[in-house]
Amino acid sequence: MGFRLPGIVNAKSLIQSLSAAKTLDVPKGYLAVYVGKKQMKRFVIPVSYLNQPLFLDLLSQSEEEFGYDHPMGGLTIPCSEDTFLYLTSRLSV
Repeated sequence: MGFRLPGIVNAKSLIQSLSAAKTLDVPKGYLAVYVGKKQMKRFVIPVSYLNQPLFLDLLSQSEEEFGYDHPMGGLTIPCSEDTFLYLTSRLSV
């Protein structure tokens, strides 16, 4: 005789649907990054930024601060939101 725990089953399906929703709102050719030091804000950026030297500098800073263990579960960039917006406005897509 088995026991079924509907609360756990429902929680698991809720988590799976939330995870799926987060990945679906990132269009093809883009990726989500989290920007900030204390309060993180999520941005969706074109993958073409990964070829830009200025953006690669930001990734190097991220590697120095977080290594490969990103607290938000996604790519985290440790700079202010204003700095990130300024730098990305200078990138050519």
